[in-house]
Amino acid sequence: MQKPKSADASFALTTSPTPGSAKSDPILIADKIVRQFGGLTAVNVDHLEIQRGSITALIGPNGAGKTTFFNLLTGYDSPNSGKWSFNGKDLNGIPPHKVARLGMVRTFQLTKALYRLTVIENMALGARGQKGESVLRSIFPWIWRAQEAEIRTRATAILTNFKLIEKQDDFAAALSGGQRKLLEMARALMVEPEMIMLDEPMAGVNPALKQSLLEHIKELRTEGKTVLFVEHDMDMVREISDWVIVMAQGEVIAEGTPASVMGNKDVIAAYLGAHHDEDLSTSAEGAQA
Repeated sequence: MQKPKSADASFALTTSPTPGSAKSDPILIADKIVRQFGGLTAVNVDHLEIQRGSITALIGPNGAGKTTFFNLLTGYDSPNSGKWSFNGKDLNGIPPHKVARLGMVRTFQLTKALYRLTVIENMALGARGQKGESVLRSIFPWIWRAQEAEIRTRATAILTNFKLIEKQDDFAAALSGGQRKLLEMARALMVEPEMIMLDEPMAGVNPALKQSLLEHIKELRTEGKTVLFVEHDMDMVREISDWVIVMAQGEVIAEGTPASVMGNKDVIAAYLGAHHDEDLSTSAEGAQA
């Protein structure tokens, strides 16, 4: 796997805020992505690039097509037309588990933990290339036992970092909503991804755990990973994003730094209606959109 590069802190200052603008080192490129449901066009993205090593927020009002776009990029749905690539590899028609193996993983707005397994078992499932998964090799413990110990050691270290180590032997069903969000993000790291896509990571998370999640997302950037996240919490978007992409009615209508996007008239109109002229960065309505 290609080693992730560190984010270029200057790219946000030198990249054009025009929708679909080229990035200096894109890890993900999407072209002419269209998804229709009957007569409704849910996604119509002409061109989009995600900068490697950055934290990019994907925002927009409800029904803008953000989650549908996520589903298309990660293989959970198929577009009517278009193409997209990750690290230069065409992802058209690639199923989700193979997309994850390539180094692009995602979380979901509604967590997908396996509730009848323990926290540590959920973590172990995320590791790739496990020798014991082969029916033939599984009957010879000496083949996979050392690797299983290494996986558990790595899982324990990640759980410790996420402050879930005391829950490692609890069933995932016993975790709170916020703890399940942490578990899902921690499990994604077991794949050793280059890019992590988070679908509303703060949805349903109590204030006590929000700051912890924010810190972990910022750590991912420090480690050279790329983050693309969907979020409605404007305070979070301002705090951690290097770049913001705005969707409305399935299309990308704006992109740029958090400050420039939240003062963009098209963005304000999409969130609040064309008769409003209040900057989203100071709008309580915008923060709750």
